Amino acid sequence: MRLSVVDQSPVSAGSTPAEALRNTIELARLADRLGYFRYWVAEHHAIPALAGPAPEVLLARLGAETARIRLGSGGVMLPHYSPLKVVESFRVLHALYPDRIDLGVGRAPGGTPLDSFALWRDRDHYPPPDDFGRQLPELLAFLNRDFPANHPFSRIQVSPDMPGGPEVWLLGSSLWSASAAAQLGLPYAFAHFIEPGPARSAIAHYRTNFLASNPKLRVPHAMLALGAICADTQDEAERLLLSTRLFRRRIRQNDVRPIPTVEEALRELGTDATQPPENPGEIPRYVVGTPDHVCEQLMLIADELRVQELMIVTITHDHAARLRSYELLAGAFELKPKEG
Repeated sequence: MRLSVVDQSPVSAGSTPAEALRNTIELARLADRLGYFRYWVAEHHAIPALAGPAPEVLLARLGAETARIRLGSGGVMLPHYSPLKVVESFRVLHALYPDRIDLGVGRAPGGTPLDSFALWRDRDHYPPPDDFGRQLPELLAFLNRDFPANHPFSRIQVSPDMPGGPEVWLLGSSLWSASAAAQLGLPYAFAHFIEPGPARSAIAHYRTNFLASNPKLRVPHAMLALGAICADTQDEAERLLLSTRLFRRRIRQNDVRPIPTVEEALRELGTDATQPPENPGEIPRYVVGTPDHVCEQLMLIADELRVQELMIVTITHDHAARLRSYELLAGAFELKPKEG
């Protein structure tokens, strides 16, 4: 079982975005030392609670701060960008950190409709056409240098031109993304922590319909991304979760303030704070408790879905508690740092 990290660079109430980015660097170093397999950073726009709108910039710093762990975007929101520009940025990262870079791409906007409008270069058409189905094959063709000979883009020599390249993942939380990943022969990451979705059916659909069109990936590779909080006691883990619960409720109400303290969450949630968290999906979005309990539950989920890798997101107001959670989880899974 591979265990990985996805970091949204949360900004805690009372701190600054600069501190949140320094926290991301510190957590990446720790994940590298502990033996986590990947470290992905997210893309979110105009959200004060999350400090990462430009994963490619942050990854350049994280590569210099780590030695072994794979680094990637979780993910680049491709509809905002030219496929060629995305490929160039990630080829630079690959040149700097060979065989360590993942290019996770997604279809979601990563912000509000107004944020998306501000990111568009052509604002004469609203809404713009959904051409993700064209963008993604174009990105793969630029990356793999396999445009047809009669295509004008076949004459473009993408730089930096060197052997290999980033590993492309398709991110999503729907049957559409599962189908697209299967048809293109790409590894697939299901973002279950964002919204309760059809994780079981999407991953099963991906596996059943997978086409080995990618020479580097002959068999399907699915990964589930979900939340977890570990602490020394169950009570402490559930207490830390209160900040996340209030943050998620606020997000649903378009309230994007920084991550609240536990005390603020207790006041605002009121009697809801003493009730078990809602779990409307078929699989828990957050697994919370002692290291042994969380490890057991995560293994059950992985076995049920037949996934080879879990990617964990942990959001707490207290950064030290977040570091400790990942440390406890690594111990429970008996992770070993990669050699080299």
